Amino acid sequence: MVNISADISHFLAGIILVTSFMLLYQARMFGLLKIFAIQAIVLSMAVAWQAYIQDAAHLYITAVIALVMKGIVIPMALFRIVRNLGIHQNIEDVVGVGMTMLAGVGLTILAIMVIFPVTTGEVGVIKEDLAFAFAIILLGLLIMVTRRNAVSQIIGFMSLENGLILAATGARGMPLVVEISVAFSVLIAFFVFGLFLFRIQERFDTIDVDNLNQYRGDRE
Repeated sequence: MVNISADISHFLAGIILVTSFMLLYQARMFGLLKIFAIQAIVLSMAVAWQAYIQDAAHLYITAVIALVMKGIVIPMALFRIVRNLGIHQNIEDVVGVGMTMLAGVGLTILAIMVIFPVTTGEVGVIKEDLAFAFAIILLGLLIMVTRRNAVSQIIGFMSLENGLILAATGARGMPLVVEISVAFSVLIAFFVFGLFLFRIQERFDTIDVDNLNQYRGDRE
């Protein structure tokens, strides 16, 4: 039973990692949002599974929050923002997709090399789940720095936060009050991002951060 529990845990964490690579590869805005929704749904399943094997009822609340907010509400809201702002469907990268994917593989290897030595006293399940989670966090950061579109950078931030949730639940969870506060912080950050997108679109008629840098240079 322990081996089966670990295998399922690793399988779900592995799917989340794969979706992070899919977010890196995706060049279409709506496709990016759909993949993020899938990642959040799988995350809710992973958290619910941890709640079951750890017998931690409060993690079910975390799973529901991840499913409703990050799997349904936030992707649908971003769909509406993208549609209302008339954002271009193609996502421009700072570097090519091939180099980005190679960097993602390198960061995944780095996550394994960092986590395994510092968790030598932990059981295999925790070590491997933490390695998966750290890789997802690093890939979220990579998405943020390799995409020019502000919406795709928001997705990178949300994906990074998914990695943090996976790490916390895999390491025997967080107190419920911390989970709820994190969820509300993410929700508030999302609304701030939404207002920010509307304002910069209204002011500059673009949300391409590279073009915004040109405006900043003009003012200087």
